[in-house]
Amino acid sequence: MYLILFGAPGVGKGTQAKMISNYFKIPQISTGDMLREAIRNKNDLGKSAQSFMDKGSLVPDDLILKIIKHRILEPDCSRGFILDGFPRTIAQAKSLALLMQEMQLPPFILVDINVSDKDILDRLMGRKTCTKCGADYNKLTRPAPENNICTDCGGTIATRDDDNEETIQNRLRIYGEQTAPVKDFYKKRGTFINIDGNKSVEQVYFLIINELNQLQELQRNR
Repeated sequence: MYLILFGAPGVGKGTQAKMISNYFKIPQISTGDMLREAIRNKNDLGKSAQSFMDKGSLVPDDLILKIIKHRILEPDCSRGFILDGFPRTIAQAKSLALLMQEMQLPPFILVDINVSDKDILDRLMGRKTCTKCGADYNKLTRPAPENNICTDCGGTIATRDDDNEETIQNRLRIYGEQTAPVKDFYKKRGTFINIDGNKSVEQVYFLIINELNQLQELQRNR
């Protein structure tokens, strides 16, 4: 199963990705993680990416796609994977679709988690993150323990510097202008699942798993 978890900042993509990854036994991979790994390994792709980042430039889409291709050739991706953080634009979505065709892999299923801007703002303003494993905590769905020790790994829980109202509003604006239109690309191809993200973490998870299992059953019966 090849999934893209989609939605505005703060809808809970990271939390759901970990749970879905465990359920389907497929890895969760992000463009950020892949970039860091390539740079850490000092391979040709990593060196190329580093040259752009050193200049303060965005890593070009074609290089990101090469890094994605390199990563999904690893054995743990043989049954599928969950892509997080890409694509963010229509151009990236089209290029990713061509890459999947080239590698003779099934098209992605986009799982779109919807939460209102007001609720996202409430979530992110009250969000804390584990500095060790990246687990998210927030007042509404997963309150941080009083001692600010992560219940997943024992790391320290802290407020992120960018979780302030001005920065969040700007991130939501950019998402609406540049990233949200990607949904239409996948809707037209029939590989799109819409999920109400205003429920609890567990309820959202069960909604996603139920939709994906139904989709798998339909595909098996075709």
